[in-house]
Amino acid sequence: MKPFMLFQRLFGASKLVCNSRNIVPVGLCRGQWRRICTCTTHNQEAHHCSTPVLKHLTSKIRSTGPISVAEYMREVLTNPVSGYYVHNDMLGAEGDFITSPEISQIFGELLGIWCVSEWMAAGKPKEFQLVEFGPGRGSLASDVLRVLKQLKSVVGESAVSVHLVEVSPKLSEVQAQSLTGEDSKAADNENDPVYRRGTTKTGHPVYWYRGMEDVPRGFSIYLAHEFFDALPIHKFQADEEREHVEVCPEGGVLVQRLTNRISEDGGAALIADYGHAGDKTDTFRGFRGHKLHDVLVAPGTADLTADVDFRYLRRMTDERVLSFGPITQQQFLRNMGIDVRLQVLLRSCTDSSTRKQLVQGFDMMMNPEKMGERFKFFALVPHSRIAVQTRGKKAEQKGGAAPPVSGFSELGL
Repeated sequence: MKPFMLFQRLFGASKLVCNSRNIVPVGLCRGQWRRICTCTTHNQEAHHCSTPVLKHLTSKIRSTGPISVAEYMREVLTNPVSGYYVHNDMLGAEGDFITSPEISQIFGELLGIWCVSEWMAAGKPKEFQLVEFGPGRGSLASDVLRVLKQLKSVVGESAVSVHLVEVSPKLSEVQAQSLTGEDSKAADNENDPVYRRGTTKTGHPVYWYRGMEDVPRGFSIYLAHEFFDALPIHKFQADEEREHVEVCPEGGVLVQRLTNRISEDGGAALIADYGHAGDKTDTFRGFRGHKLHDVLVAPGTADLTADVDFRYLRRMTDERVLSFGPITQQQFLRNMGIDVRLQVLLRSCTDSSTRKQLVQGFDMMMNPEKMGERFKFFALVPHSRIAVQTRGKKAEQKGGAAPPVSGFSELGL
């Protein structure tokens, strides 16, 4: 079955699940630039500067001396006692930022199609591991699983399992409620690499891990949406081209691990984040309450983030896998058929407020002045994925070239 036929099947399904999504106006998106998000919470927070993280960092610096930006970022975000990601639910209109899966069901559905398309292109392996890094509230995984359920006749009897890499106990509970209802259980031993497990509402086993190294080997489709931007960066000053240089070693190591797994076990990775091709300078910033926030004020109460350098990530693959992109979110979603999917949902919807929400969500994700051009998509696939394209006439006699990587070429609908 060709990838575009998956779209025809999905687009025939008009179920709306968007009533629980929150639409946040332009200016409230975490990925927006300083020229749009001009407000900060500095003055509002000046009298709330003393936080557990600040006390910890002050003590640490007094004891051992200066710390790097990367160490500061790591402590603020993932300190096991008081880190921002460890104990907060920061997503949504009431949180500090909002992401595309929280805005519209369409986003997750199209990524679900991408996963199935790459699984098909790999020859429909019997084992299908869906791995997501930083799953937020579980909205993206939930939408992808709904697509797999709708395409059950395509996925067939393949053993689908879900593997979530999440450092936040708080968010893992939110994810578990969203994906399994009450059908999940935390591990008895806190040192167990699988610290929570359960069964999703779609009947698939789901597991939670603190790091990628604990995820089982095997054919896997990896999703990382707004994950790399939160990994600690080192900042350097002055090179020939840029006043500041930001380097994310942890992002490079993660891409190397993905490269190893994809080249040896098969699969694909899709990374979606705001970023650049090595031409940006000082992008380190904080967000709280959907506004820019001074990164040094009240640490542990705001999100810290930096744009992803996709040129650096590509270099870290050492060409052991093929990389596609980065291309803009607008281009990727359009190639995936977002316009068609929106029209299907609008035709099936009679509630005016829901229709308005669908249109607003579409605009938020696609408008170049909002998320459309700020967010980029980047994919890793094994060389074998398109090797058939270079085998000449023999390949044509056996059925032609491999299908293109969905989203990175125009879809013929």
